[in-house]
Amino acid sequence: MSSAFVSALRRDFALHRDFLWGLCYRMTGSAADAEDIVQDTFERALRNPPDDAERSLRPWLARVAINLSCDHLRRRKRVPYRGTWLPEPVPTETLRAQLDDSRLDSSQGARADARYELLESTTFAFLLALEALTPSQRAVLLLRDVFDYSVRETAAALELSEANVKTTLHRARAAMAKYDAQRCIPTAKLRKQTERVLRRFMLHLATDNVRAIEALLREDVVALNDPGEFVAARKAVVGRAKVVLFHRKITQLVDLVHKRARIGAADLNGLPALVLEYDPARSDFAARQVFLIQLDADGRISQLSTVLASQKLTRVRFDQLRPFNLLERLTATSIRGAMTRLQPAAQRLSRHIQVHPRSRARR
Repeated sequence: MSSAFVSALRRDFALHRDFLWGLCYRMTGSAADAEDIVQDTFERALRNPPDDAERSLRPWLARVAINLSCDHLRRRKRVPYRGTWLPEPVPTETLRAQLDDSRLDSSQGARADARYELLESTTFAFLLALEALTPSQRAVLLLRDVFDYSVRETAAALELSEANVKTTLHRARAAMAKYDAQRCIPTAKLRKQTERVLRRFMLHLATDNVRAIEALLREDVVALNDPGEFVAARKAVVGRAKVVLFHRKITQLVDLVHKRARIGAADLNGLPALVLEYDPARSDFAARQVFLIQLDADGRISQLSTVLASQKLTRVRFDQLRPFNLLERLTATSIRGAMTRLQPAAQRLSRHIQVHPRSRARR
């Protein structure tokens, strides 16, 4: 293999690297695994380059990357997972950086008829919905409905017949029906609403305002936790009452106010999220957490996701968080709460003084 060919291969690979990473991240839900698969794809290109290497490498690279991703998914699902598997959070700006190139193939040009938006396909809601699909269904759906491949291009990339692609896509779309009924498209409106609800939820937790917490949640709300090496609920917590009780107990253990926990807002996977950092009382408690929510059509929380696994938080920039002044808000809220509680008594006392002014004077 000549040095000129290797240089050309490196140059072409660099052009398609962002596309490959985005594809592999959506396939696996893991940024770290996506990096490894992209690197493995390049190494395979060096060892066994395609026969028609002078043409665009993207179809060949996509085929290799998808095959490696499918193998990874099959291995992951064969091994029991401790807790609930959740995707690896990735800063929205990182995801946006590779969006422009993701639907562009120099040989075909760009199309804009995809079923799902690119940023939408990186949200936790979408990535978790993909978990219901088989690896092959996942690959077909991503190529057809996210990256806007034609049936012919998808068949070529996956080495399937066009009929098989159509059948697989039909089954994949059927499995995505629940998600499609309430899609999570990160519009400016949804982003603003999500951050507002997040702040209210955390504030009500810190002040132990049970009724206010309940008002933010759907009756069938679900709380998911990816504990990694730390202590956390391993099974999904389902139902408003159980979710409220669970998060109240967690808040008491963390002791947000007295331990001076550092809470910040971050943009992760297309939507605002809360990031918590504090000094835990026990070594098996996570010192860092990422907390994300999903809202229903009425603006209530339908799902809460907490990622504690340290290996999944390496891309979260804890030193670049937007401030979330919880202690200041707590002080103001506590004062207002105290005034609200004392107001009825003050009104009763005021009425008593007005009704019996002379009796006080005679005494």
